[in-house]
Amino acid sequence: MNAKYMQSALEQAALALGRTSPNPAVGAVVVQAGQIVGRGHTQPVGQAHAEVMALREAGAQARGASLYVTLEPCTIWGRTPPCTDAIIAAGIAEVIIASRDPNPRFEYDAATVLQAAGIRVSFAPEFETAAIGQTEAFRHWIVTKQPFVTVKYAMSLDGKIATRTGDARWISGAASRQKVHELRNQTDAILVGINTVLADDPLLTTRLEQHWRPVQHPVRVVLDARGRMPASAAMLAQAVPGSTIIATTAAASAEWRASLNNAEILELPSNLEGRVSIPALLNELGQRGISSLMVEGGGETIAAFLAAQAVQKVQVVIAPKIIGGVAPSPVGGVGIARMSEAQLWQLSASEQVGADIWLTAYPNLQV
Repeated sequence: MNAKYMQSALEQAALALGRTSPNPAVGAVVVQAGQIVGRGHTQPVGQAHAEVMALREAGAQARGASLYVTLEPCTIWGRTPPCTDAIIAAGIAEVIIASRDPNPRFEYDAATVLQAAGIRVSFAPEFETAAIGQTEAFRHWIVTKQPFVTVKYAMSLDGKIATRTGDARWISGAASRQKVHELRNQTDAILVGINTVLADDPLLTTRLEQHWRPVQHPVRVVLDARGRMPASAAMLAQAVPGSTIIATTAAASAEWRASLNNAEILELPSNLEGRVSIPALLNELGQRGISSLMVEGGGETIAAFLAAQAVQKVQVVIAPKIIGGVAPSPVGGVGIARMSEAQLWQLSASEQVGADIWLTAYPNLQV
């Protein structure tokens, strides 16, 4: 196994992020006589997988070659034939895999199928973490049929998300705001609560200047249990790209529903507090093939997702500012009474972006 070839496969997979749901973003390269002769990444759903793309580019040079792939090749029919069939037909001699596929539909794993055809199979554990990171949304969706939920918020050094007057523009710096749009470009859907819409009137679009390909605008989801979304909201303007779902309950009036254009009204069950049921929403989004959801606020909405234990990842932007006073914090709700009740998270990464610090955390499942 040559590390540089698997690194090239990971780079291919990065090109597919945000463009393949509910399929995973996978990368593959074909290596013949020490040279990469084929590269490929997963195409939009219903089209070719990474392995097939790389084999197509390699053509006849695939015979006797090595295939490096970031995720175990599929062994079953979906919208396309099994990738193991294409690998065997191309005459590949060796397959190196960075991570296994958790798809519960697999009756046989790729190694079993390929080895039965006389193909050598090995794994690259040193690349497993990176490969899993690229496919974490798929890994969650394929097992639960619900989107992988990331909560993202920016706060000051003293834990505030706005001033006492509600002014929140801008806590984070320009570099962090650019990074947020890069994340949106790789995310299927983005969610806020109605209070955020009423306070900030956001577009929730992806804005990346001079991007190398057309950007992706995630599906916008607004939690609005009682039907307060104004028809004049910026995101509902005809010229705004992308689509909007307003998740509401039976409490929303027929008049309000009829007043809105350019939005889908999705009625869902309510919880005991009269809010939109988070599990019902996640089930609906998952059924639509939405495998990744970024929750951007506000505090009550984030608290609702955390209370429902429906968050798989938290990304916190800490800006070097102190606001002070009685100002809102990132997580609202009633809060806990005792420190022993606090949810525990495992910090996995920190990164400086401009003047800000980005922290990434996952639930501490060992507690």
